[in-house]
Amino acid sequence: MVGRSCRNRADRMKCLVTGGAGFIGSHLSERLLELGHEVTILDNFDKYYEGKERNIESIVNDIHLINGSILDTPVLNKAAKDMDFIFHQAAQAGVRASLDNPLKTITTNITGTVNVLHAAREQHVKGVINASSSSVYGEIPRERITEEHAKDPISPYGLSKLTAERYLAMFHELFGLQTISLRYFTVYGRRHRPDMAIRIFGEALKNGGTIRIFGDGEQMRDFTHVSDIVEANLLSMKAAKEGKGKGQVYNIGGGNTVSVNDLVSRMIRISGNNTDIIHEDEKQGDVKITWADNFKARQELGWRPKIGLDEGLEDFFEWLEAGKR
Repeated sequence: MVGRSCRNRADRMKCLVTGGAGFIGSHLSERLLELGHEVTILDNFDKYYEGKERNIESIVNDIHLINGSILDTPVLNKAAKDMDFIFHQAAQAGVRASLDNPLKTITTNITGTVNVLHAAREQHVKGVINASSSSVYGEIPRERITEEHAKDPISPYGLSKLTAERYLAMFHELFGLQTISLRYFTVYGRRHRPDMAIRIFGEALKNGGTIRIFGDGEQMRDFTHVSDIVEANLLSMKAAKEGKGKGQVYNIGGGNTVSVNDLVSRMIRISGNNTDIIHEDEKQGDVKITWADNFKARQELGWRPKIGLDEGLEDFFEWLEAGKR
C-alpha cells in the first residue's frame, strides 16, 4: 500500500499529523499512506474519549507513532524534524468541554498551536495545514456564511480556534511560513467521536436507548463527511506546494443545512430502527445554525464535497453495526 501512488521519490512528502489517532486525524493519516507519503503521528491519547488506539490499528505498522503532546516542545520539535508538512489536527475538541474546562481548551488549542508553528519554523517545514472550526463565527443569520463574515464566537472553543487561526496568519506574515486554515463544518463519519450528535443518536438507535434533542430540534447544521474533510487537507498541501493559499482560511462544509429533527428522521429511516425521542433544554454555547459558503475553497483549492448526508449516514451505520470502533 505505502508508496504505490507516488510517481517518484520527489512526490513523496514527509508528513506529521498532530492528533493523528483521533477521528479526523486517523482518516487523514490513512489517506496519506495510501497516496504513498511518509506519515508520523504525534498524539497524546488524551482520555477525553476512548478508542483512539483502535482508530489506527490497521496502519500502526506503516507509520512512525510518537506518544506525546503538542505542549511538550522538545518532543514536538523532534517530531517536526525533517518534515515537509504538518497537518495540525490536535486540539481539545468540543464546545461543551470548553465550557466545563476553558483553561484546558485555551492551553491546548492556542499554546499548542503556537508551539506547532514555532516547531515548523525552527525545523524549516514547508507548510502547516491547520484544523479550524465553524465555531469561530458564533451565531449567524440563516444564510450561507463566507470567510469574510464577522467572527463572534460564543464559546471558549470557538474563541480558541479563532485565535489559533490568527497566529497562523501572523506566522505567515512575519516569518514567511506557509499556512492554511480549514474551517470544518460539523464533521461526521466512521470513528465519529462519541460525544457528537450523530454518534450519540446512532448508538441510541442501535442499542434501543433514548434520543435526547437539546432545544426544539430546529437548529440547523451543515454536515460534512470526513472523507471530504480529508480531501480538503490533501488539496491544501497541493496548493501549498505550488505556492498558493498563503496564510488563507477556507470554509470546508457541504454547503447544505438540515435541522436536527430532520437528521434524526433520516437516521431512523436509514437504520431501520426506532426509539424514544425527548427534548431537553438548550445547551449553552450551541449555535442555531451552521451553513458554509464553500465558493472560495472550490475556486482556490479545487475542492468539492462529494458525499451527501444520506450516503454518509449509510456508511456510518454500516461501520456502527459492524461493531468497529
